[in-house]
Amino acid sequence: MRANSITLVVVLGLLAPLVAPVLLAAQNIEGHVQHHHYKPIDIGTFGGPSSYLSALLDGFSSANVMNKNGTFVGWADTPAEDPFSPFCFNVLGDCHVAHALRWQDGISTDLGTLAEGWSSAATWVNNGGETIGVSQNGVIDPVVGFPEERGVLWRDGQMIDLGTLGGNQSTAGAINNHGQVAGFALNDVSDPFSFYYQAFFCQTPLNICPANATATRAFVWDEKDGMQDIGTLGGPDSLAFLVNDRGQVAGFSYTNSTVNANTGFPTFHPFLWEKGKGMKDLGTLGGTVAQAVNGLNERGEVVGSTTTAGDQTHHPFLWNGTRLMDLGTFGGPNGEADWVNDAGDVVGIAQRPTFCSDTSGGVAFLWSKGVLHDLGTSAGLENSEATFINSNGQAVGYSFSCGVSTISAFLWEQGSMVDLNTLIPASSQFYLWAAGFISDRGEIAAFGTLPSGDTHVVLLIPCDENHPSIEGCDYNKVDASAATSFRPTLREVPGNILPLVHSHRNNRFRFRPLATSGRRN
Repeated sequence: MRANSITLVVVLGLLAPLVAPVLLAAQNIEGHVQHHHYKPIDIGTFGGPSSYLSALLDGFSSANVMNKNGTFVGWADTPAEDPFSPFCFNVLGDCHVAHALRWQDGISTDLGTLAEGWSSAATWVNNGGETIGVSQNGVIDPVVGFPEERGVLWRDGQMIDLGTLGGNQSTAGAINNHGQVAGFALNDVSDPFSFYYQAFFCQTPLNICPANATATRAFVWDEKDGMQDIGTLGGPDSLAFLVNDRGQVAGFSYTNSTVNANTGFPTFHPFLWEKGKGMKDLGTLGGTVAQAVNGLNERGEVVGSTTTAGDQTHHPFLWNGTRLMDLGTFGGPNGEADWVNDAGDVVGIAQRPTFCSDTSGGVAFLWSKGVLHDLGTSAGLENSEATFINSNGQAVGYSFSCGVSTISAFLWEQGSMVDLNTLIPASSQFYLWAAGFISDRGEIAAFGTLPSGDTHVVLLIPCDENHPSIEGCDYNKVDASAATSFRPTLREVPGNILPLVHSHRNNRFRFRPLATSGRRN
């Protein structure tokens, strides 16, 4: 799902009995770990102020924004202002028309849109270069009076509109290496609790809750059979976000149509779907809400968060193929798992007994082999979140202050967390405020802010043995203790970024009885 996908909120709690907090960041603080320098590469824009990547901006799951061949996908602003303000395509506050982009070997290519003068975004790329995302199609959705969006696939130089299931909107969530796409689309069946319209319109500052909304259904698309509705867990709606190379699909679904007093919504649970087996209900951690489904690996393991009993707190979960496991917290009420690698290592955020006065905040965690590890924070900030982990156990994310006035990107490896701003040349104009992806070769995709306040995607190429003879690379290593002691001047979060960070941190599905939140500007 793309950047301005609003956070479908939920709330989460209780400590799992097996939690064993370990401050791994302290294990190697004596300087035994050395980090590589990185060369920052500005993805640039198409003439507007900002560029974007799906990780962090996606309200529902992390995303594979770079493949094994070094192809990166995202989107970037054009000079044209978005004509549909305040219903802006982008969330960073500049409200420009944006186009999907593909970056390869230093060249950014505009992938175009379904309609001239409208916006698009590329959110996921497979190893064959096939890319999925969304595009406005030049039509106004009569249900809400704002642009329609369609899930799209870019392949062999062509853009394919994946269509809908009879309704007005669709979103492509992920694509595997066989070209199968998972996502969700509207049908033409009336549904007052439509996931799509609740997420993008009702539960936002726009406060548009259309009486004639239609149901949202998870789909799988392939070239042979087109878009296939994969059903629900018994209720009217379902959403699919992830698909692995086995063809397994992860998402969440209503289990019935009965409204819960705590949430104002019917119960919905995470699911794992497989062709020939159908949709398996993964359950919850005692509550009625699957707050987030953020990661799916090749072993069929799923991570995210669900509410606990009473729906007032949420905990990170791991579906290990047999049962839904509560990964716990560090003594605080809430937590969320953001990604899982193929070894079953999970990263995310969990709260300690003390956290920010507005109940937000927490610290990055790594769950591995049954133990929840506290990774600490970087740049002297109080909070952190690990957003992605690669197959080598390297994790990235960001540290942030209470109130999210200050934020800084980090890399965690070999038991050591380091501010990424200390690993790029001091001459760089960028301040790296959040990292959302790290490839198995160690390339990192992050957001960087220029002195002008514009935000661009920055690719960080490690100066290591896998990337030899790169012009401008410093191949000397940085001692962990030296990197910790050197802190660049922290910058306040630009005003156009603040709503994004608050939205991401306040979790995925905010029910009106509990709070409201929005990603649309």
